[in-house]
Amino acid sequence: QQLGEGADLEEDHVEFLVQRFVDHGIVTVAERDILIAAAVFAGGCGDGAAPFVIQRDGGMMNISNLQPRSPSGDAGNPEAAIGGPNHITVIDQLLHGLADGHIADSEFLHQFRGPGESACETPEAPEKHKFRLFTGDRVLWIIVAALAVISVLVVYSSTAKMAYDAHTARSTAHFLRQQLLLLVGSLLIMVAVQKINCRIYNLLARPAYFLSVALTVAVYFIGATTNGAARWIPLGPFQFQPSEALKVATVLFLARQLAGRQSKIDKIRIVPTWKFWTWRSSPVQRKIWREGTRPILLPVVVSAMVIFPAHTSSAVLVCLASWVMMLIGRVRFGELMKLVGWGVAAIVVIMTLNLGRSETAEGRVSTWIHLWTKSQTEKPIEHLSDTERSMIAIYNGGILGEGAGQSAMRVEMIHPESDYAYAFFVEEYGFILAVLLLMLYLWVFFRGIEIFRRCGTAFPGLLVLGLALLITCQALLHIMVTVNLIPETGQTLPLISRGGSSMLFTMIAFGMILSVSRQNDEQSHDTPRSESIYEK
Repeated sequence: QQLGEGADLEEDHVEFLVQRFVDHGIVTVAERDILIAAAVFAGGCGDGAAPFVIQRDGGMMNISNLQPRSPSGDAGNPEAAIGGPNHITVIDQLLHGLADGHIADSEFLHQFRGPGESACETPEAPEKHKFRLFTGDRVLWIIVAALAVISVLVVYSSTAKMAYDAHTARSTAHFLRQQLLLLVGSLLIMVAVQKINCRIYNLLARPAYFLSVALTVAVYFIGATTNGAARWIPLGPFQFQPSEALKVATVLFLARQLAGRQSKIDKIRIVPTWKFWTWRSSPVQRKIWREGTRPILLPVVVSAMVIFPAHTSSAVLVCLASWVMMLIGRVRFGELMKLVGWGVAAIVVIMTLNLGRSETAEGRVSTWIHLWTKSQTEKPIEHLSDTERSMIAIYNGGILGEGAGQSAMRVEMIHPESDYAYAFFVEEYGFILAVLLLMLYLWVFFRGIEIFRRCGTAFPGLLVLGLALLITCQALLHIMVTVNLIPETGQTLPLISRGGSSMLFTMIAFGMILSVSRQNDEQSHDTPRSESIYEK
């Protein structure tokens, strides 16, 4: 109504105001041009603006009481509004809006449907969306395809060491077939996932989270142990790593919990006092637990605790992604700073009591510090750590690389196909292509931000940002290890490193992001006002 009544509003001013409605989730992107046309038609410039009403019924915007502006101020006279330079375009847009159900079926618009008004004929009803196999953000599809191709090249070349091991009795062709089967299977699952609407993800968030927690706990009793860590459940010829599922499920569940509380999230406290003996006796602390700690903070803490004994860096990754999601989800900043303090205290307690794999972590930190503080030039090659070998591989690669299949350090590194895939890629393909690969992962996050901005409601937006952050942060952790910026973590390079569980759930995460993007394009999201990201 303010747009319709605003006198002396030029068309670019109308576009600015309507864009603010879009930014605040009141109007969708698809409805933007319709509303601009209505505002310009009713009162876009000059005096004589006619007010109109915008209503939303079941997620659909309806415009009613729409009357044209007249140059003489005689609002409501259809003849006065006809003949202007934008008249045909505006009426055409409004008639399309009527056919699409954006505008109420009023007598005023019916008068432009008669014979002889060829420019203003009633548009045909919109065709139903044709089935497309690949939908959603096209840039993300290109990124996924590029990473998949790189994965085949890296795994095929890096597994040469394993193929020529007398104990394996397998050829490089075997590992290539295995990687191609994983890629094709994961891609099919991603295509299926991106066809599922966010409403289903919301419903599945809780059972998926609790099932993932249960499977991760079960690993410690029935799982296979490798390198001192129980991470896999044997499934015939395959091994399943539930912690990869739990990372995705935690983001999904946290997005659901934050989205359902957006109308009051800035008033909720999520961190209880350190005086744990008052948690039951104090009414204030009971309220904090009921409204914030149990629904929002506790799922993250449980996920980190069950992942931590076998994979410390994954637990840290889950905590980091969850903290950023809470920040974007408008949790009070003071509460987030308290979480940082609790996190530091937890690290001190873990290292003091030697919990989980803290001995391994402490040894890696000591090695990392030693590499930065002591000269390594006189060390024999058999005493080099994998991180040192990875830095040699990066040095060997130079600007253009040694060429595909020409890596010399792959036989020296323990896991060139997984933990040090990036260093291996630099050695064979060079610094320039390695920077482009890094840009692909950063691009995933920036595409996630773009999709988030178009969502309008909290659950799909937080889900997209959380998953994009999870993928990008894991890639950055892997890369920083290979150049010795941080101690060894064991994080794989998403979609490139050899590993079935990691590839599967990374593809599922991409599928969810593409699903949200597809629904943005179709404007088919549920739009409950209580879940608006901008609700105050």
